[in-house]
Amino acid sequence: MPAKRYHVVLTPAQRQTLTRIVKTGAPKAFARQRAQIWLQADAGPEGPGRKDQAVATGLGVGVRTVERARQAWCTAGLEAGLQTAPMDHVRTPPVLDGKGEARLVALACGDAPEGYARWTHQLLADTLIAEGVVPTVSASTVGRVLKKTP
Repeated sequence: MPAKRYHVVLTPAQRQTLTRIVKTGAPKAFARQRAQIWLQADAGPEGPGRKDQAVATGLGVGVRTVERARQAWCTAGLEAGLQTAPMDHVRTPPVLDGKGEARLVALACGDAPEGYARWTHQLLADTLIAEGVVPTVSASTVGRVLKKTP
């Protein structure tokens, strides 16, 4: 196993801040967990300087989580290391907007077409496409929208 690349060395003030976070319970569990990891991995004169495996076992996290926490300490510091990274993915817009959902509910509440005993999700999806409400929609999307509609 290669030597540790990132070493956590805390000053007494930082140690006190992290201890306060752990004891009072941080607003986010992520920050509390990071603080616990840093306190256990502290290689300074007052710290226990535990190995990653011991820290991971003691806190019930993975070894890789401990490694990432140490790396965050060394690269970002105390304040930035306690914050979660913002999501960088773009949320896809919903397939059915308000008008599409309204039309779907109106169809589902109405009588089934000729030759069918009742509406199926696939039949509703095909009808929405045929009416030009949406260019494409899956039966599972139809089911999900109907499930959230009282």
